[in-house]
Amino acid sequence: MYAAVLRTPYALRTFCAALVGRLSYGIVSLSLMLAVTDATGSYGVAGAVLAVFGGASVLLSPLRAVLVDRYGPRRALMPMALVYAGLLAVIAVVAWRPGAPGWVFVVLGLAAGAGTPPLGPTMRAVWGRLLEDRRLLQRAYSLDGVAEEVLFVCGPLVVGVVLLWAPAAAGVALSAVLVGVGTLGFVAVPVVGDVVPVAREPRARGGRLVGRLRQPVVVTVGVGLALGAADLLVLASAEAQGRGGAAAWVLAALSAGSAVGGLVNGAVDWRGSARVRLGALAGALAVALGCAGFAPGLVGLGIAAGCVGLFVAPALTTAYLIADEEAGAAFRTQAGAWVNTAVNAGSSVGTAATGALVAHVPVAVCFVVAGGAPAVAALVSGLMPGPREVPVAA
Repeated sequence: MYAAVLRTPYALRTFCAALVGRLSYGIVSLSLMLAVTDATGSYGVAGAVLAVFGGASVLLSPLRAVLVDRYGPRRALMPMALVYAGLLAVIAVVAWRPGAPGWVFVVLGLAAGAGTPPLGPTMRAVWGRLLEDRRLLQRAYSLDGVAEEVLFVCGPLVVGVVLLWAPAAAGVALSAVLVGVGTLGFVAVPVVGDVVPVAREPRARGGRLVGRLRQPVVVTVGVGLALGAADLLVLASAEAQGRGGAAAWVLAALSAGSAVGGLVNGAVDWRGSARVRLGALAGALAVALGCAGFAPGLVGLGIAAGCVGLFVAPALTTAYLIADEEAGAAFRTQAGAWVNTAVNAGSSVGTAATGALVAHVPVAVCFVVAGGAPAVAALVSGLMPGPREVPVAA
């Protein structure tokens, strides 16, 4: 069933090139944190660098996607990739030897984050061009989501291997090489590089996009809040039982569950409304996460985390499908970027809010509160007024 997706002309070549570039994102955060810590001797500086790097990357993602939609992947992505890779290379050189002032890393981290190429949203937009059959597109998005999950699991392992032979700055340099090579291979594929930007469709006055992205964006904010909270709550639960190191295995179970859920979701030929399905998946995720707080022991928590994961990839895949369907060809990358930004921003806020909450409230209650986020988001999105026109960049 997934073979039909990859047999589509140019699909396998395009997907593999994009994955090479996206592996950089699975490596860069840990490498950057370790390299800056080694160079400055300060976890505070490393945290500040990661904060500005991640913040700029997430919040400016829709703007970078606008450039891809407006000028096409080749003209927009390659300059971004060259600037981004170049700044990572500079960070690697500066961090190779201790002694550089912290503010230099903060400035470089902010600049690099601002230029992160939107390879994920662009790849999903390319899937939309390659596959007209909505069932195949659902499978492609599921496959894409599972592959991305695997990349972010493998990224820290790659960093661990690098550290056996070189300083952490080498991991930052490797991230630069991967994003440069991956993006170059990606835009070299004719189905990507030869894309001519679609003229702005008169779907709404003045080049406006029908505002039907509210549900996928709002729901994915809720999913992100839940995931950000889950990461911290799993660690808190493991440390409370004197086995903080076991948190990694519990989170691995969540990722494995997400991969399984994504593959199953892509294999099913859903016939109902995607919007109804997204609300149901958010509700199921809420119940699973709320129950996880009452799981007995770390083994029970690992099983519960796997059950939570079963609904993560399907929820995100469904949100991307809705966004693609509503956006139209001229705004595909932007639509996917908004969903991507929503889940990442939600995750950051969820981690921060849970950090403040867990010090005053029992962990089990925190799980219930975190589980409520996607349910409330789905309810709020359902109660919002009907679609109206909202401005997008033209």
